[in-house]
Amino acid sequence: MKEIATDLLIIGGGPAGLGAAIYAARSALDFRIVEKFIAGGQIITTEYIENYPGFKEDISGFDLMQNIIEHCKKFNVKVEEYFSVGSIEIKKDKIKGISDNKYYRFLCNGESAVIGAKSLIIATGTSPRRLFVEGESKFIGKGISYCATCDGALYRDREVMVIGGGNTAVQEALFLTKFANVVYIIHRRDELRAVKLLQKRAFENPKIEFIWNSVIEKFSGKERLDEILIKDLKTGKKYNKKIDGVFEYIGIKPNSELVKDIVKLDNNGFIITNSQMETSMPGLFAAGDVRNTPLRQVLTAMADGAIAATYADRYLNSLI
Repeated sequence: MKEIATDLLIIGGGPAGLGAAIYAARSALDFRIVEKFIAGGQIITTEYIENYPGFKEDISGFDLMQNIIEHCKKFNVKVEEYFSVGSIEIKKDKIKGISDNKYYRFLCNGESAVIGAKSLIIATGTSPRRLFVEGESKFIGKGISYCATCDGALYRDREVMVIGGGNTAVQEALFLTKFANVVYIIHRRDELRAVKLLQKRAFENPKIEFIWNSVIEKFSGKERLDEILIKDLKTGKKYNKKIDGVFEYIGIKPNSELVKDIVKLDNNGFIITNSQMETSMPGLFAAGDVRNTPLRQVLTAMADGAIAATYADRYLNSLI
């Protein structure tokens, strides 16, 4: 097993991780940044972003992140892609075989290497929540999707359903109208939670129909999904509906499993930090959607990363 030593390890190559990497590079830190999949994060699947300062015209999530990745190259930042950290151990003393520096505290175990670091920035983001109802697991990738940008074109001239009432659900439903004949939005309440601008667009779109006060209780089909069981929460009535595809947007869960036994989390599993992105463990910082932040946007994630790297630098300097 390859053994690597560094002052700072950034886990996550999305907006928060890349923001941290730029500021770590500008501070001339000895650091590495690793990403479980490809650099860019979940935002690369978003069709358009209209609220990132400096871009007057809408820009796709993929293009925005490519711009940021190119910016990182200016500082010789290279994301080590497909590097999965399986566990993190706290080492208060020296890490045998890696370094004699007494300040190494975090031993990060990957599939291809073990990285010992004096400080960490966790920028692992979030994952979509699932319904966990009958038939769901069977049809993921076979009629159930979590990414309209990825799979929307598969449903040209068909009928699809979006679950949820927040910004992401409505935005993705609007995107799906480019392909589908009908896009149903099913929501357990009688009003949307999305911002008013998105609501207005959805209500005005002739391809979007709403199913209020309802939930899906079962997914059915043979090889692929072709039917769902819907329950009306007001009347208690249940009925089956034929459908070609379902896109779930019922919320997110933090990817904080790595540090759940190391730092304090809130009741929903998000990492608790202060304004300097410091967690309850000295030397361990969190940035972006994985932390308990009131706003989860590309802009705020990158700002978190910049703050985390700045205070990681100060922390490392305090060890000298």
